[in-house]
Amino acid sequence: MNHKFLYVWVLSVLAFAKAYSQQAPKQDSYSFTLEEAVSFGLENNYQAINAKRDIAKALKQKWETTSTGLPQINAGVDYNYNLRTPVLVLPAQIVNPEAPLGEFAALAAAPRQTANLNATLTQLIFDGSYIVALEASKTFLDFSENANNKTKLEVRKGIINAYGGVLLTQENIAIIERNLETLTKNLDETTKIYQNGLAEEEDVEQLKITKSQLLNQLNSAKRQESIALDMLKLALGIELDTPIILTEDLAALALKNMDPSITTNSLELEKNTDFQIATNFTEQRRLEYKLERAKALPTLSGFLNYSTQSFGEDFVFLDRNNPWFSQSVAGVSLQIPIFSSLGRQARTDRAKIAWDQAKTDLDRTMQEIQLNYQTALNNYQIAIDNYSTSKENLNLAERIENKNQIKFREGIATSFDLRQAQTQLYSTQANYLQSMFQVITEKANLETILNTPEFINQN
Repeated sequence: MNHKFLYVWVLSVLAFAKAYSQQAPKQDSYSFTLEEAVSFGLENNYQAINAKRDIAKALKQKWETTSTGLPQINAGVDYNYNLRTPVLVLPAQIVNPEAPLGEFAALAAAPRQTANLNATLTQLIFDGSYIVALEASKTFLDFSENANNKTKLEVRKGIINAYGGVLLTQENIAIIERNLETLTKNLDETTKIYQNGLAEEEDVEQLKITKSQLLNQLNSAKRQESIALDMLKLALGIELDTPIILTEDLAALALKNMDPSITTNSLELEKNTDFQIATNFTEQRRLEYKLERAKALPTLSGFLNYSTQSFGEDFVFLDRNNPWFSQSVAGVSLQIPIFSSLGRQARTDRAKIAWDQAKTDLDRTMQEIQLNYQTALNNYQIAIDNYSTSKENLNLAERIENKNQIKFREGIATSFDLRQAQTQLYSTQANYLQSMFQVITEKANLETILNTPEFINQN
């Protein structure tokens, strides 16, 4: 099997599994078709769960922004106790007309204890920034929903890659074991022939070399299967010590994913999540620019206040007969920005530049999506072609190896010729397995760009 390919696949799926794993409810074992695995992963993957929570947060933030323009009521209770009562110094004649001129009297300037209850109603009447903020909150909600869809697409693609990778390693083990069984039988027969003096020692040695290589490949494939299963469990959110069974077959799954009709689907940029997110980002920058401009507009608000106060030398505020003195005031407040030493203009210009940058990034994203689509489409078509070619080559390689087996037994072909035919067969088998895996993964990649899975739009 192509070990370089497996190495790249292991690293990519492991990175996905670490980034998107969450423990699912504990069960004794699991059994999945690919569709069941995807559905399970979308429910139990922590990144997908948090993406849904981001939408809930965005909804709360939208209401938080909306509520700032609705009536606000605040109440307060104040209690003061003067440890040392402040005094007011006055001419003594005011208190006692008979007092000598030049004398002063100290009078208590405040009661020892005071209590105050107040409530204020405020209402924003006009604020340009508030209007823009309402628009921005809706844009942020759209962004969160699109980010959630993007996460679900990536989770789906990662699970498909991991599921297919497990099937790939399992099928590889089965093929190596069959090859090893056939080779062991040939080695036993050749060894007996050699012991009877009818074969060369080199024939036995060649077969032993091939067998030792197959044994190494088998041990490596079994380790790869264990790693692949663990990565799939991580991607699905299942504990690593829980058994898992895959009910799909690699060849059947590859045939199921060979859908030439998908190549006729035209790319609709509006459905691509990367385009949607880039559009959201551009709209956010536009609203930031609009917000800075709105800050130059006046702000008008109204208020209504009611308060009541009581005081005394003792704590009598809970006494029903204690007098309270009330007052109420209403009014409006108008704030007019006049001059900010060009600071406000600088912020507006900076926001405009950021908006222009976002529009340029949006244009670049559109071009990248077009390129990624063409690349994914081409790779999918190549994967289908490679599958057909690999299948034909496998039939040819099996026939060639079988003919060399016969020739070797009859003494027409050498052990070196047989080993070459066997090596060619093993390589063709690996290419065939890889071609099936690529059909599955390339279709998933194309679907991600097209945003075609129906469940992606479900929250």
